[in-house]
Amino acid sequence: MHTKKQLVLLQVLPRLDSGGVERGTLEVAKAAVEEGFTSLVASSGGAMVTQLEAEGSRHITLPLKGRNPLTIFRNASRLTEVIRREGVDIVHARSRAPGWSALMAARCAGVPFLTTFHGYYSLRYRYGPKYWYNSVMVRGERVIAISEFIAAHLKEAYHVPEERIRLIPRGADTVLFNPERVREAEMVALRQQWGLAEPWPVIFVPGRIVRRKGQALVLEALKHMADQDWHCVMAGNAKGHEAYAAELLQKAESYGLKDRVRIVPPCSAMSAAYALAAVTINASTLPEAFGRIPVEAQAMGCPVVATALGGALETVQDGKTGWLVDAKRPEAMAEALKTALTMDASARAAMAHAARTHVEKYFSMHQMCGKTLELYYELLA
Repeated sequence: MHTKKQLVLLQVLPRLDSGGVERGTLEVAKAAVEEGFTSLVASSGGAMVTQLEAEGSRHITLPLKGRNPLTIFRNASRLTEVIRREGVDIVHARSRAPGWSALMAARCAGVPFLTTFHGYYSLRYRYGPKYWYNSVMVRGERVIAISEFIAAHLKEAYHVPEERIRLIPRGADTVLFNPERVREAEMVALRQQWGLAEPWPVIFVPGRIVRRKGQALVLEALKHMADQDWHCVMAGNAKGHEAYAAELLQKAESYGLKDRVRIVPPCSAMSAAYALAAVTINASTLPEAFGRIPVEAQAMGCPVVATALGGALETVQDGKTGWLVDAKRPEAMAEALKTALTMDASARAAMAHAARTHVEKYFSMHQMCGKTLELYYELLA
């Protein structure tokens, strides 16, 4: 049986840029190092490699982003060599193209293979080539589902037996996302950076500027609140979706909201942004596998309004830690926002306490990493 000091972990993913998959990889890698493991991560590189290596893991650069079948087979050979050279004990795949390479390499080298099912894949092409391509993410000896929503998807769409599924929700870093750590000066700096001259409450809408994130739904809701004072800040990357960003600004102008709606780049000081916000919105119009924004905001004690889809149904307690609204009813979102903006101090404090307690109990990064490490030991026992 393996001991803690003997374990060599290899995580595999396409790149290490921004994103939930990448963040989860780094969080588990750091926890593995702290546990005494040798932590390896293979990817084609990216902005987060520096942080990964600073936290004690080693990065192995391979062209794992490519989906070409020849590239996948070549990467399988490369990963097999890595597994044998480094004495890897367990391989953890987090995405499809590198997942196929990792599966072949793990089988060739005779080491356990597991996956994390991070996304909800459309069944439009059920049982066709796309379905088969996606199926690599259920071929692990164990399959981590990041929410109950995804666990149900695995059973219904891919017929994964219960005994191979492990429910390990993603978690927020409750040390980083802690309202007691945010200074007033950080929030003042954000107001200045975003050009919010009036001391009105801030409605915060973080997330990529893409249609499925529901920014247009938010504007439809805000149209019903034109008689109130507020700022709305939509913070996210619009690269490749500039036309949609322009469309949003045109809508805001047509609704008479132009001076109160901002579209800004991704925020690097998210804890300060949540602390500044009177309410945070997660407006996805399609089900999200988990959704980190509601959890991070709740960890900061910030009320959340989320569409009642996917992972948000598990992470937001309607009426207690935030509000769940119908994604097809902007007027329902407007009512929830009005409630959030008009709460008195005692009601806001009670919701903030309930929200943070909820995250600490069920959705902390510490809990996520601990359960993942336990699963590694389970596979190696």
